[in-house]
Amino acid sequence: MKKWLLLVLAVVALQLNAQDIAHYKKIVKELSSAKYQGRGYAEDGANKAGRWIAKEFAKVGVDEVVCQPFTLNINTFPGKMEMRVDGKRQRPGVDFTLREFNPSIQGEFPLYYVDTLNYNPEKILADLATPQYEGAAVVCDFMFTFKHAADFRKLQRKQECSNSALIYTWETPLKFYKAYGEVVREKPIIWVTPDFPQDATRVRFDMENEFLKDYECFNVIAKVEGFRHDSCYLFTAHYDHLGKLGKKTYYPGAHDNASGTAAIITLAAYYAQHKPAYDMYFVAFSGEDANLRGSEWYATHPLAPLSQIKYLINLDMIGDNNPAQYCEVSDEGMEGFARFEQINAEKGYFQALDRAELAGNSDHYPFAQRGVPCIFFMNEDGDAFKFYHTVYDSWKNAIFDNYEPTFKLIRDFIGE
Repeated sequence: MKKWLLLVLAVVALQLNAQDIAHYKKIVKELSSAKYQGRGYAEDGANKAGRWIAKEFAKVGVDEVVCQPFTLNINTFPGKMEMRVDGKRQRPGVDFTLREFNPSIQGEFPLYYVDTLNYNPEKILADLATPQYEGAAVVCDFMFTFKHAADFRKLQRKQECSNSALIYTWETPLKFYKAYGEVVREKPIIWVTPDFPQDATRVRFDMENEFLKDYECFNVIAKVEGFRHDSCYLFTAHYDHLGKLGKKTYYPGAHDNASGTAAIITLAAYYAQHKPAYDMYFVAFSGEDANLRGSEWYATHPLAPLSQIKYLINLDMIGDNNPAQYCEVSDEGMEGFARFEQINAEKGYFQALDRAELAGNSDHYPFAQRGVPCIFFMNEDGDAFKFYHTVYDSWKNAIFDNYEPTFKLIRDFIGE
């Protein structure tokens, strides 16, 4: 009878574990689907995802779900997105992407290629002043422009030169960003692949931007009450992503950061069934890709005082297959980090916890700046990370290897 009971308990434990994985995958698949259009701000993609997340939190049995509104200004590209080089159509997200602050641009223009071997910025300005290159789009290698940033900033300012746009060749797959999309600049910057033709003569643009002013987003906050209410833990992840690049192209964001959002929902489900010692908050932030707007807002408008946070754990891109776990830790979080390292050494969840310098690269940062003990987990340099901020970060390319060890590491840390 005793052996039979142990066998039944083992089978039940395996089923519960498998159920967590299934739930985790279901959330990643849902959030990276076309219905949310990349969870961006155009066409309400992020907010649609946020409403689904609120319902999902409620379904797993948390004690309370709150949507915390805030506003931001953000540039978006839900409209026309066409680029043709000598008549050949270029694919958005594959052959080209845009800088997030780009304005609309329409028309056909000559192409001007920067001679990097015989570089002469004065000659470039003189050439662009000739009728042959009136309104030209200037083509150059991105890293070269980075080395000569001051010169190329002149080309980006309308009053300095009459060129229409800057086209920078960059490594593939091409990445797209939102962090500096709170303004619209005068001239577009377009990134293209190294395969961009070096002998083309004309380029045609039909690209539309839509600037959203005071656009309302919201953080989704779930609470599981503990036995004590004088302190709390925060589990955070951002659910927004990059949205659309034209009418048909969107950025699914399966790894970044449906993976982290799915993890905090399954953690909420676990603690809803295993009442914790202290209150726990599970915060799904919006506005992370727009320069940490949601987490900054929460840090200045917390539901519980920041001084009550025993530890904050931020999860961003955690499902990959790198056997080492990247992390960043606030100064006040170093004692907790030592406990994480001890648990990992005993259980062998990861080959190592590779701690890097604290940086403003995810939602832990506004809290670290305010003295909150916190850690940031991210799985970089795995097979999914190469698709970061690209159209290929999809359900098809999602990897789930490190979800379980991350979940168990956190569970053991809280259990101590």
